Amino acid sequence: MRLPIVAFFLLATLAIAQTKSLPPKSSYEQDETAKSEKQYPPELVNELTALREAALADEYAYRQVAHLTENIGARPSGSPQAQAAVDYVAEELRKLGLEVRLEEVRVPHWIRGIETAELVEYPGQAAGTKQKIVLTALGASTPTSAEGLTAEVVVVNNFDELKNLGRQGVAGKIVLFNTHFDKDKAAAGFAGEAYGEAVAYRAKGAKAAVELGAIASLVRSVGGADYRLPHTGWGEPAGIPAGAVTSEDADLIAHLAAQGKVRMHVILTSQNASEVLSYNVVADLKGSEHPEQVVIVSGHLDSWDLGTGAIDDGAGVAVAMETAELIQRLHLHPKRTIRVIAWMDEENGGRGHDAYATAHRTEFANHVAAIESDLGASHPLGFDAKISANALPWLKPAQEILRSFGANLIKITDQSPGSDIAPMAKAGIPAFGIMQDGRTYFNYHHTAADTLDKIVPRELRENAAAMAVMGYALANLPATLPR
Repeated sequence: MRLPIVAFFLLATLAIAQTKSLPPKSSYEQDETAKSEKQYPPELVNELTALREAALADEYAYRQVAHLTENIGARPSGSPQAQAAVDYVAEELRKLGLEVRLEEVRVPHWIRGIETAELVEYPGQAAGTKQKIVLTALGASTPTSAEGLTAEVVVVNNFDELKNLGRQGVAGKIVLFNTHFDKDKAAAGFAGEAYGEAVAYRAKGAKAAVELGAIASLVRSVGGADYRLPHTGWGEPAGIPAGAVTSEDADLIAHLAAQGKVRMHVILTSQNASEVLSYNVVADLKGSEHPEQVVIVSGHLDSWDLGTGAIDDGAGVAVAMETAELIQRLHLHPKRTIRVIAWMDEENGGRGHDAYATAHRTEFANHVAAIESDLGASHPLGFDAKISANALPWLKPAQEILRSFGANLIKITDQSPGSDIAPMAKAGIPAFGIMQDGRTYFNYHHTAADTLDKIVPRELRENAAAMAVMGYALANLPATLPR
């Protein structure tokens, strides 16, 4: 999943402006397209303003994410908790008066097992001692036996170093990819880019290692926090055990391996159970004039199992739900259908969005736009958007309404701004992803620390306002956005 984040200077500008006055106009807004800025009817402007103000004063989204994370808990695909979350979100949306259906998705059911590791041989080792290594299995990992495996560790920093070792340097060994997450990039506002550079080794490392005869693959955790927290995530199945060690333990192993031979004992007894029938929750608030035309607001309901999936992505589901709640509570009537989707299986293969694309592809001509929130719950800066530049004038009035809390940027991207809306973006449907301040997102992402306390209620309210305003604006434009 590509996770674009706005540059730090923009963050700083917005932060200063928020404490003093309204944010200044950005370079995006000074684009020549402003010359042809469209005007919304006064009634629509009033409705969007009311949505913004109601969202900024409401705790609906926080209550929903609190229930998902604390009452239900972690929601890995195929788990009883994932099904409980499906049932809960569906019922909550029915209470709002939406037309709700559960659309079938067959999902993998990967189950985490015992996870332990220790160094059993290393330079300078005191007699009779070992050193504990903190690690976690990657999704879809092949298990070790109950007794585990013991082998020498070779440390590489990139795929080229692995290739240079050749089969003679890798066969029968454990490979550790010691690729650092670039904290400086993240601190400067490019956390998504830093993640994209490092996550390739989590996704493809085991496959590359096994091709040279490795018996297990480890990766330095992909994230910015050094609290000895391992970061899990999906890796391409390679037929060997695959895990992530903490950044501190990666450093330890690398330092010792530079001095001499290092051998490790690893137990990772995860298992791949049979596929499970699960569901995307799809709920429609029917349009008053063009019910066949659809604007999607969405987040993904599944999560990894180490934490409780608050910022990834209970928050996204909750703000999508609040879009419908606000519209209903304010007795507003979108001209086009607003469709709330809680996606299933974003984390472990994306079968939810694949199933939706298969079921609805013939309707894509009437999909006006798709919005996704899957970058956490921090302060929103606006939207990454895979749209035509000709669409920008139609968005300017909505941006002005979002300006009061600094969520008024539109950054055009040539890739989907969200993984679950990617099939629609690829088909040419205007696609939007909430652009959040992601500087600390990867400190907690896919770790045991992804919990409710990481969500700041005020910032969650801002995210709800951004999604509601943009979603309702798109549903009420005089014409659909140009593609």
